[in-house]
Amino acid sequence: QVVESGGGLVQAGGSLRLSCVASGFTFEDYTVGWFRQAPGKELGGVSCIDGNDGDTYYGDSAKGRFTISIDNGKKKVTLRMNDLKPEDTAVYYCATTTRPWRVAATLSPANFGYFGQGTQDTVSS
Repeated sequence: QVVESGGGLVQAGGSLRLSCVASGFTFEDYTVGWFRQAPGKELGGVSCIDGNDGDTYYGDSAKGRFTISIDNGKKKVTLRMNDLKPEDTAVYYCATTTRPWRVAATLSPANFGYFGQGTQDTVSS
């Protein structure tokens, strides 16, 4: 089970920090991905990190603004989001996969499982 937290309301240009915490296991053997779903849109990939070696990948919407990281204990993945825009408004989910990195880094939700309950981020203009 994974649990997301850290969502909230922020003005455009502001920052939010999301956390994804593993319950009952560690992320060492998983790639952890962040996904988001805006109203009326499909679930899309944001970023992912390899829990073993820390490799990271960012989708186009996240490049240059978001940073994904994992703690030393391999139980918490953080997504730091800067320079937020109204179009970043969505429910953000984390999920895990044991698929190979080259597959996980496509950020296709179909390759991930064990999605959390999500956390709502709202960016006002």
